[in-house]
Amino acid sequence: MKLIFERSVPGRRCTLLPECDVPVTDLGENKHSRTLHLPEVSENDISRHYTELAKETHGVNDGQYPLGSCTMKYNPKINEVTASLPGFTNVHPLQPEHTVQGSLEALRTAEQIFCEITGMDAMTFEPAAGAHGEFTGLLLIKSYHAKRGDTKRTKIIVPDSAHGTNPASAVMAGFTVVNIPSTENGFVDMEALKKAVGEDTAGLMLTNPNTVGLFDKNILEITKIIHDAGGLNYYDGANLNAIMGLARPGDMGFDVVHLNLHKTFSTPHGGGGPGSGPVGCKDFLKDFLPGCGVVKNDSGYHFEAHKESIGSMKAFYGNFLVLIRALTYVLMLGGDGLRQASQNAVLNANYIRTKLTGAYDVTYNETCMHEFVMSLEQEKHTSSVTAMDVAKSLLDYGIHPPTMYFPLIVHEALMIEPTETESKETLDELIHAFLEIHETAISNPEYVQAAPHTTTVKRLDEVQAARNPRLHYVFE
Repeated sequence: MKLIFERSVPGRRCTLLPECDVPVTDLGENKHSRTLHLPEVSENDISRHYTELAKETHGVNDGQYPLGSCTMKYNPKINEVTASLPGFTNVHPLQPEHTVQGSLEALRTAEQIFCEITGMDAMTFEPAAGAHGEFTGLLLIKSYHAKRGDTKRTKIIVPDSAHGTNPASAVMAGFTVVNIPSTENGFVDMEALKKAVGEDTAGLMLTNPNTVGLFDKNILEITKIIHDAGGLNYYDGANLNAIMGLARPGDMGFDVVHLNLHKTFSTPHGGGGPGSGPVGCKDFLKDFLPGCGVVKNDSGYHFEAHKESIGSMKAFYGNFLVLIRALTYVLMLGGDGLRQASQNAVLNANYIRTKLTGAYDVTYNETCMHEFVMSLEQEKHTSSVTAMDVAKSLLDYGIHPPTMYFPLIVHEALMIEPTETESKETLDELIHAFLEIHETAISNPEYVQAAPHTTTVKRLDEVQAARNPRLHYVFE
């Protein structure tokens, strides 16, 4: 398809601007002025251009998106309706408190609800993404130890199956990362953990269920080992979609948690846009939270600064309208609905796992939570068909590929997470696609290796695309 600049025709317009009602200033030969290369198109041109772009884009509204550990769940349209209400969209963060009581009540209500879901005592909505929340939570841990004069605690323990942002966030916060291996069953190696903890342990970063989709049965012992050593436990909320309404991180022994509102509470996924990664904590860490919290007294809702705050993590109070979307989702479902969403996510994942077992090597083939991992290592050796080839083949079925080559502890990995919003019919389509691809990989591996065949763009040179991207248009 053509770029918008290639549709441009000199002199073509699509707007009728009113007379300018302010003095016009001629910049003349000002050296700071420059020519703006803007496309000159009609409204018809613009409409067709973006419609064509939309047709080439795959999202949850188009079809399945079983992206493991990212929970690409459907975003109910009522979330958008609520977030579009003028009472929310027209407020300004510097307005006097008495003029934004509704917004303050929404912030306070969201804090109470998400604390109840996670088992925390206080929460901030400043962080703009999950990794931003990780960094915030680690700064809380660092401030806690610093206030107690326990500056020797410089190490954060992270399992080898963790999301890559975990060790990166720990390093950003000034900690040294200690990697803990997983057992052959996919759980934390308890003996390795016991050997790793000590007087220099600041904390542990963990998600439960873990990255391979298993709920660690030793979780209470794990968090106790860290507490007994004087450290704190950080919960990566990436996989909360499997347990909300059923289990709470705070009851497992975690002291800090971040939430991914896009993964668990049906707000738009990041991708460079506005996200939200709220951070909750136990009461003894509350004073370290960034910025202000919302409190209520006889005169209404008010902001109250945290006494030992780590400082602001973002301007004002976070991405407010993203939070409103998540709050709408939670209030619509209620406690029973959230619990059912988790149960359905787990049911869907196990349904696919059992149907694919035998054809594919399910790495940890036991009852999983919301996701599971398959290994294509055997197929790679027998027919030279890789995880990448199978993922590309799914595009020919109109299905977005699952996560590839993660977690790193599984070779030729495909991580599948169907989410609770997919029907049995949709799951059967995914199962059928996987089984048909498997048969083709045996009978005609070259066909699978050359996939996709039906998409507008075929197999790309991804190395060159990453190393030599063409990111700008060259004007004549």
